[in-house]
Amino acid sequence: MNTILPSVVKERLSSGEKLTIIDVREDEEVAAGMIPGAIHIPLGQLPERMSEIPQEGEVIMVCRSGNRSGRALSFLEAQGYTGLKNMTGGMLDWED
Repeated sequence: MNTILPSVVKERLSSGEKLTIIDVREDEEVAAGMIPGAIHIPLGQLPERMSEIPQEGEVIMVCRSGNRSGRALSFLEAQGYTGLKNMTGGMLDWED
């Protein structure tokens, strides 16, 4: 599975790079904070909201710890998406 470290995501964002980040956590989780510019699509809504996710270019999947975002990545790959990365450690590691 393609992974990316939270530190690399932070570095790329701070350099001004535009990244497509999909946060698959639930509403109450994102209420505590999200990565700036991330798109919130709860994991359970992913099948009906796939049109919001670009099929080309890099897309970074994020959740609390990396488990749900890994499942989201696998689901999207099965639908033909490419260029997906899972942010290892999720928001737990992002906040550290």
